[in-house]
Amino acid sequence: MKSDFYTAISQIAAERGIPKEAIIDVMEKALITAYKRTLGNNPPPMEVSVKLDPQTGAARVYAEKQVVDEVYDERFEVELAVARKVQPNVQIGETVVIESTPNDFGRIAAQTAKQVVLQGIKEVEREHIYGEYMDREGELITATVQRLAKGNVILEMGKAEAILPPKEQVESDRYYHGQRLKVYLMEIRKEDRGPRLIASRTHKNLIVRLFEMEVPEIFNGTVEIKSIAREPGLRTKVAVAARQEGIDPVGSCVGMRGIRIQNIVNELNGEKIDVVQWSPDPKDLIANALSPAQVVEVHLNEDDHVALVIVPDKQLSLAIGKEGQNVRLAAKLSGWRIDIKSATALLEEERAAAEVRGYAEAEAMATEVELTNAKVESRKVQPNGTIVYQKASYGPLGNDLIGETVQLRATSQKLYIYYQDRLIASYILIETEGAEKAEEEM
Repeated sequence: MKSDFYTAISQIAAERGIPKEAIIDVMEKALITAYKRTLGNNPPPMEVSVKLDPQTGAARVYAEKQVVDEVYDERFEVELAVARKVQPNVQIGETVVIESTPNDFGRIAAQTAKQVVLQGIKEVEREHIYGEYMDREGELITATVQRLAKGNVILEMGKAEAILPPKEQVESDRYYHGQRLKVYLMEIRKEDRGPRLIASRTHKNLIVRLFEMEVPEIFNGTVEIKSIAREPGLRTKVAVAARQEGIDPVGSCVGMRGIRIQNIVNELNGEKIDVVQWSPDPKDLIANALSPAQVVEVHLNEDDHVALVIVPDKQLSLAIGKEGQNVRLAAKLSGWRIDIKSATALLEEERAAAEVRGYAEAEAMATEVELTNAKVESRKVQPNGTIVYQKASYGPLGNDLIGETVQLRATSQKLYIYYQDRLIASYILIETEGAEKAEEEM
């Protein structure tokens, strides 16, 4: 018949989900500590072990003692005759490990080791939890809200507890006791007080795991999630691609009548999800990423990694989204900075640019004609680096040109200065009144 001790050990093991052997090992270590306390302060170094009978709970202590002729201290010494019953060849002065269970050790052990045993069991339980969840980092876990503490949400996951820190909580979510929800097991930290499980509701990989759970094609690898852009609680964009011909990746994720995607949306408490077709061509990917808006054209600036997207006038607000959310997520999804313009705005800009170009070209042509017909005059550069034209000073031209002769050509607006047939400077012509003042100051 099994003893009460064995029954108690089995019950603790079953309740806490840890092996019976681990509990017995902890208790044996605790009893060693209890025995050493009976030896007084600063006992000599000695080997001590305790064997616990799992059936009866009886504890036997085996301690290392020195073999002597006459025993003065039974705690540390043993007679030669007694020692040779355990180790026949032992000699005086040597040590032998012999049973040394005190008469009242059961009472001492019960009083002294109780707290140590309880603490030891807690440590074993923590280690067991750590071992159980160590390989589950990065998984989707179903948890129950236990309580709220200092902004953290404490989750119950079987025999373990996880923490949902404030930064990993969705702002729009409301957590209450007993609530069941799915979380992403983001990190497992091994701390002095035991393993700490950190969960997340904002991590992008939570979306990945939910899709794997709801979409068999993603779980088995025939459809692949290429990119995710998420603003937790508000909206998520997911770009998917098929690895097998004949499969519609977007349709697989949405499901018949949208049932698959709706299950994910419900789990995320109404967070909107756009599933789009991924493409290796950035233009196509950007156009798809801006869904549900329609795109007319995409122009890429490879150097600045910027995409200019043209949309119909009526689609502009839809493409940008509320507070820029749609274009912001599309930029994260594609990896390109996106500028959006309506077709009319682009047309007006191009017309204005063409007018500016035409005006500039006409002005340049008129200047060229004036220069061709302009009289060429020569001037010597003065010691202060300037030249005088129509009683006005222009410059300075630089110390290296002092004393050199330069050529001048004037149009109705500007004075052009050449040196050795090369244009070196141009100045807006000073009005006559200003020129007279400049001459008076000189």
